[in-house]
Amino acid sequence: MFSRIALFLLTNLAVLVLAGIVMSVLGVNPGQMSGLLVMAAIFGFGGSFISLLLSKWMAKRSTGAVVITEPRNDTERWLLKTVERQAREAGIGMPEVAVYDGPEINAFATGANRNKALVAVSTGLLHHMSEDEAEAVLGHEIAHVANGDMITMALLQGVLNTFVIVLARVVGGVIDSAMSGNREGGGRGIGYFVIVFVLEMVFGIFATMIAMWFSRHREFRADTGGAQLAGRQKMIAALERLKVNHGQSTLPSQVAAFGIAGGMGQGLRRLMMSHPPLDERIAALRSSAVV
Repeated sequence: MFSRIALFLLTNLAVLVLAGIVMSVLGVNPGQMSGLLVMAAIFGFGGSFISLLLSKWMAKRSTGAVVITEPRNDTERWLLKTVERQAREAGIGMPEVAVYDGPEINAFATGANRNKALVAVSTGLLHHMSEDEAEAVLGHEIAHVANGDMITMALLQGVLNTFVIVLARVVGGVIDSAMSGNREGGGRGIGYFVIVFVLEMVFGIFATMIAMWFSRHREFRADTGGAQLAGRQKMIAALERLKVNHGQSTLPSQVAAFGIAGGMGQGLRRLMMSHPPLDERIAALRSSAVV
């Protein structure tokens, strides 16, 4: 959580250095609300969409995933055949299929285009899951792609980034004005930027909670999609296997939220979880109408 917020804050500080130049070129005054909104939208959505466009490249590079172009064994042939069938049933283009070296049972899907996505599985999944269980996991990932979860997450993150940038500066201006006694809007000294920095950290935590709430919600939807593509009992069996063989994820932070496996937490930590507890996911499937 804190590394994600710290990265956002550092990026935003760097962005502020460029903001004056960009606003001058566009002829927009950031001191006005309209100018602030334009600036916040540019930088709030800009980073999210750049990350989305680079997501496949970043995922391959960070995990060392090897895309299967020509199957080398029966397992790889089965993977390609299963993903092809599920993609056709889900109404999306054939994703790239890759395998990455990881001891835990995990898989992820990413990509800016639902017809040109990437689905990758860990070597641990191939070693510890049956074909039925692995089929359900692949269905779960295909469901993420078909639901457009990567694009929706980028849009949500852009909105939240914009919210943090605008609200921190509006509230910071009010606080700075009250502290300085300047009833016409306050000064823009070092105190103002310190206040904005602190507010961005606070609002960033709340924004992260919202993003993680959506992430947990989409996992339930992907489980349902996986059950529709592979069968409910196979999806339940796959989640049960995850419980038994659950280990520390080796996925890099930039793709960890897209993996099928998640962490555990209670209290406030639960609000920062990208995945619901496995018991809750299994219970939701057991009570669903999917066969």
